[in-house]
Amino acid sequence: MSGAVQSDFLSTLTARRGVRQFVKFAIVGASGFAVNLIVFTALQRIVPNHDQAGPYMVIYSLAFLAGGVSNYFFNRAWTFRSTGHVGKEGAAFLSVSVLALGVGLIVSALVAPFLGHGHRTWFVATVAGIFVNFFVNKYWTFRSVL
Repeated sequence: MSGAVQSDFLSTLTARRGVRQFVKFAIVGASGFAVNLIVFTALQRIVPNHDQAGPYMVIYSLAFLAGGVSNYFFNRAWTFRSTGHVGKEGAAFLSVSVLALGVGLIVSALVAPFLGHGHRTWFVATVAGIFVNFFVNKYWTFRSVL
């Protein structure tokens, strides 16, 4: 692809609202990912037996939900620019986060025998919910902004 054609293609692609929203969602997701990692790492340092399945699932869940809360506020304000009812959207976003958490816990259970209950499993499990999170939030939580 020549430079001009590539530039036109990128301009056309980024002009699409859904693509811009996905890019913003990914940026917000990266910040939530960082919050999640920081909370996960901090809890690993204070929770005994964090490398065992039970404690791992608890700290994974707490860290995941901490990242989800920060993601909600940034996505509401910046990604989707929503003016809908904060309580209804918040409950819907939390429901989606719990769904994504369930996906992450299932993925954790599947990969932990190979990767252990540490950062590698956390990473794979956390990444597993990104697309589900985006599409369900876009078409359900923030549907009034479509």
